[in-house]
Amino acid sequence: MKAVVKVGGKQYVVAEKETLLVDRLPEGTKELTLDALMLVDGDKSTVGTPLVKGVSIKAKVVEEEVKGDKLRVIRYKAKKRVNTQTGHRQKYSRIQVGTIGKK
Repeated sequence: MKAVVKVGGKQYVVAEKETLLVDRLPEGTKELTLDALMLVDGDKSTVGTPLVKGVSIKAKVVEEEVKGDKLRVIRYKAKKRVNTQTGHRQKYSRIQVGTIGKK
């Protein structure tokens, strides 16, 4: 069984016992209860308007602060002596989906 959930303004396709990186959650968050936007069970799919009624997803936070890959941002203009480099490293929270089931 798979579900589409919304965490931090982004949508993710999740399955039971799956781990995923989401945008950093507030400190001290240990468990999450997410609402399903869409539910896929084999060939049967249910689309919510906007949420699927009676379905919730339990998830727990495995790690609070995980650093993502470093992004290099380069601004360069030939023959103008313009050359700047900056970097960015996004922070994420790692969550593990527990159960997808009825409320």
